[in-house]
Amino acid sequence: MAGNCNTSAGAGPCELNRDVCQLKELVRSQGKQLGRLVRHMKMGCKKPPRESTLKGLNPCLRCLQPDVLYHLGMDTGTMNFPKIFGDVRFVCMGGTPERMERFAHMIMKELGLKLHPATKLRNMAEDGHRFALYKVGPVLCASHGMGCPSISILLHELLKMMHHAKCQDPVFIRIGTCGGIGIEPGTVAITSEALDGMLHPYHETIVQGKVVQHCSKLDQCLTQELLSLANPCEDEFDTVVGKTVCTNDFYEGQTRLDGAFCDYTNPSKNAYLQGLQGQGVINFDMESTAFAALTSRAGVRSAVVSITIINRMEGDQVLASPESLSEWEKRPQELVARYIRKAMLGQDEDSDTDEQEDVPPCAGADIEN
Repeated sequence: MAGNCNTSAGAGPCELNRDVCQLKELVRSQGKQLGRLVRHMKMGCKKPPRESTLKGLNPCLRCLQPDVLYHLGMDTGTMNFPKIFGDVRFVCMGGTPERMERFAHMIMKELGLKLHPATKLRNMAEDGHRFALYKVGPVLCASHGMGCPSISILLHELLKMMHHAKCQDPVFIRIGTCGGIGIEPGTVAITSEALDGMLHPYHETIVQGKVVQHCSKLDQCLTQELLSLANPCEDEFDTVVGKTVCTNDFYEGQTRLDGAFCDYTNPSKNAYLQGLQGQGVINFDMESTAFAALTSRAGVRSAVVSITIINRMEGDQVLASPESLSEWEKRPQELVARYIRKAMLGQDEDSDTDEQEDVPPCAGADIEN
């Protein structure tokens, strides 16, 4: 019969093709299981590190029993830092608690993780009443508030947390908003160099009545790696790299004309902005020098990735709609998520991308009653 693929000589082409497909699926499934086994074996064979890889920290930390991270509502006496935070590889920081909670859910999806149906993400810094902190597997998501004083407080305590948890080579990334200088709203801006208001590449503080300056150095390899993950052909936004001027405030420090006080003119403002643009500056922010200086002092690789919400060459007030701002917010998060996904899973798409693992309790999950 014409429709019968069986022959007297044995299996016909239809049965043979089916067997080949089944064999391929079996090999693929076993390959995934073998990959998971190898990863588990590698993790099991590693000796627990004796110390973190952070450098240059306060030698008095070893004498603090316990060490109280006051603004996070934690201390080393009541919390097992190595157990809870010892697997952290990425610390992502942004201005608001809501933004970082949304990023935590995004990164959970990107890494193929999921919460148990009876749990929800918990703000692990809730007792501190100042910052938000969410943990998703090896990714820590923290809100830092506005300005260098706020982010420096958080960084001191996060770096101490990494130290006490004995973390190995954590990467810190600030995901922020910025005012662009000659770049359009919705553009992702990656900072190549963080400068203060005088265009100096350092963060200045006053310690015991003396001015102390620390180099605001970011990791250039990390900057380029993030840029390489932008896809101009498929992304619906541009990604650029340039210098960032970090100011002490939002209004006069960024030469706005719409603050409560203004002792300069529109022509002087335009001349200033054009001068910055001519020196390779692409945006303003209020945290990058402190972020770069503190991470650099600790020997931590760090980068700043921001979304542009206004082109300051065209105005001072942020007039974009809430819908546009919400959409733009996702763009630097997507770029950072690509970096984390690549670092965690590699470029091999045969990894367990279609199988989701439950986020363990130490990921900061609350059981819902």
